[in-house]
Amino acid sequence: MNYCDKIHYNIYTTGVAAFSEMVDALLAQLPQDEQILRLAFFGMPSDNEQYVSRRIILREKIRKYYGNHEPVLSYVSQPPLNAGLILEVHSYKTGEGDHVTFRHYGGFPYVVLENADGRFLFAGGFHGDVINFGIQQQSAEVFHMIGEVMRREGFPVNSIIRQWNYIEQITRFDGPDQHYQMFNNARADFYGKTDWNNGYPAATGIGANLGGILVDLDAAVFARPECYATPIDNKLQVAAHAYSDQVLEAAQQKKATPKFERAKSMTFDGRRIVYISGTAAIRGEESLVGVGLGRQLHITMENIDQLIGNAKLKMLRVYLKEKSFYEEARELLEGYRLDIPISYMWADVCRDELLIEIEGIAIE
Repeated sequence: MNYCDKIHYNIYTTGVAAFSEMVDALLAQLPQDEQILRLAFFGMPSDNEQYVSRRIILREKIRKYYGNHEPVLSYVSQPPLNAGLILEVHSYKTGEGDHVTFRHYGGFPYVVLENADGRFLFAGGFHGDVINFGIQQQSAEVFHMIGEVMRREGFPVNSIIRQWNYIEQITRFDGPDQHYQMFNNARADFYGKTDWNNGYPAATGIGANLGGILVDLDAAVFARPECYATPIDNKLQVAAHAYSDQVLEAAQQKKATPKFERAKSMTFDGRRIVYISGTAAIRGEESLVGVGLGRQLHITMENIDQLIGNAKLKMLRVYLKEKSFYEEARELLEGYRLDIPISYMWADVCRDELLIEIEGIAIE
């Protein structure tokens, strides 16, 4: 068995109940015979005060539940559309030669996996100290923390394979400065400290209704030539990091492009895992406008098909701009007969005209 067989991705859901009860119901479903690497909760707090208090509840429960083996923990303020609370779990079935270490930095748990193939970092839940500070300041704080963890553990910044970026009110402007563009500028500043000769990470930049800035990431440093990462382009789309000024907003008179690849794969002796970035109905660099949800979903799935080749989808996250789109989106995706875990969240997409965004993971 290699990495592609040992890494598992799953989605757990629970009905609407008191927050603590929903958390307990989700934790009770987790596998007991695997190392839990990442827990990402998706819920709907009423305001940022409740968001912070629920984040504290989660931390306390996870610490009590896992003791010295705390996985990465994130709480994303995105209202679930198919559950009261959603939990996405990344876990690993350890074998001979696998060494998993659980560590902390500044109160944030992270995990390092080491084996003959390389070293793998699972980190996240990174957020600024003060949720009411501006997006620019929060973004800079978060990237500083990421840099410190990676430096401590010996992972170059360009070893990031997959990054998830959650941005409160992503398309909103503070004066002349758009939230997403402020985040992109901060990411470009952080990434600019190194070269990316093997492509940027796969990434999602998606809206959250509350919660400020929140970032999760996976990184890898490979130990054998048969194990490596590959950036993946979509011939139907312009690479996001090559967008023209025409499709970018401004923040502090800067227009840094979104620094990510359409997908990125990790190969292990011919097997590979493909991380599909947040994908939408964009052809070239332009959105498909005025075509409706069904057409946008179809084009999005065509884009994903271009990225994964012969790999098989293992999990999808679906972000919908309007709650009312849920039933139609679910029925349309059921028509693809995927038979995989799918979560549905109500979230702002990075362009106003986009109605849906989908990300996922595939394995070949």
